[in-house]
Amino acid sequence: MGAADGSGVLVAGLLWVALAAAVTEEPPVHALAEVLFCQPAVPSLGLALAFDEDQLFWFDFPGSRWTPRLPDLPSWPPTLEPPAELLRDATLCQDLRRALTALVTGVVPESKGIPVADVFPMRPVTLGEPNTLVCMVGNIFPPAVEISWQLDGDPVTQGVTHTHYTPTADLAFVRFSYLPVTPAAGDIYACVVTREGDNTSVITYWVPQNPVPSEVLETALCGAAMALGILLALLGIAMILVARRSTHGTARTPGCPRWGGGGVRRGLSPTPLLCPPPQVEHGCRGRRRSVQE
Repeated sequence: MGAADGSGVLVAGLLWVALAAAVTEEPPVHALAEVLFCQPAVPSLGLALAFDEDQLFWFDFPGSRWTPRLPDLPSWPPTLEPPAELLRDATLCQDLRRALTALVTGVVPESKGIPVADVFPMRPVTLGEPNTLVCMVGNIFPPAVEISWQLDGDPVTQGVTHTHYTPTADLAFVRFSYLPVTPAAGDIYACVVTREGDNTSVITYWVPQNPVPSEVLETALCGAAMALGILLALLGIAMILVARRSTHGTARTPGCPRWGGGGVRRGLSPTPLLCPPPQVEHGCRGRRRSVQE
């Protein structure tokens, strides 16, 4: 009994600690990830340091040094992770890959992701002014894709730059490609993403469109609003005039000229459809009665 009671108290205590930790623990706001990958395709090795899926540094294995993604970033402290230690990790990764490949080949299907590409300009587009096109390729797995550019169906290589693979939270990778352009009307740009191994490609097109300047848009909107206001004002005046005419026409009905009263008054026109017919029959009957008498 004593041992059972002690076990029950221990389990209850562990549950209480877990519940308190679940209640008080808050989800992390930011994530700092360092991902090392190895594969038989090119590149065979890759190591990147990302902060919230934004690449900060990547490791140059041939040069055995960390390289910042942006030139404004400070250099990576060499004593934090010695290059010799990273090279040992890369060798271990390759050994594990070969051993696992021999075990699961023909048993576990190979996992591949279909790349998704999106092309957009780095700055607002103005025809005839230099700009930079960005091709963002996501859902990359394994990290072995080739990104190329085309202009009107012809390959473009001048000024093209690529980033290294950046790990994402869904265990995939993302990669960026940049192309300096001077967009003109009728240009058709294409970002071609080719997955190595099966030679399948994903193509995303971009056509420059000259946006309407804000001043022209404001002027057009003001003119349209003013025209609509004038149209509504004229419509209201027309409705008021129609209402007044109908009111005056109804008021003239009692003043219509009498039928058989010696003609029509000057300035008035007979309106037999609006005036009630004269009661001639009563006067005639009265005369007949007087004659008979």
